[in-house]
Amino acid sequence: MQSKPCASCKFRERYENNPRSLLGRLWRWHTGWCPGWNIYMKSLSEEEQNTLRAHLAELDARRRA
Repeated sequence: MQSKPCASCKFRERYENNPRSLLGRLWRWHTGWCPGWNIYMKSLSEEEQNTLRAHLAELDARRRA
C-alpha cells in the first residue's frame, strides 16, 4: 500500500509545530491549489476531513493571534 505523502509532509509538520514559520506558512498557502492535497483530502472520510479542517483552522487562528 502506498503511503500518503501529505500525512507525513515535513512542511506540514513545521506548520503544526509553528504556524508562523516561513516554511509552514508556505505549506499552508500551497494547500489552496495543490492537486496532491486535494486528492489526499478526498481520500479521507468525511469525519477525518472535518477533523483536519478544524485542526488547521485552529492553527490558522493561532498564527494570526
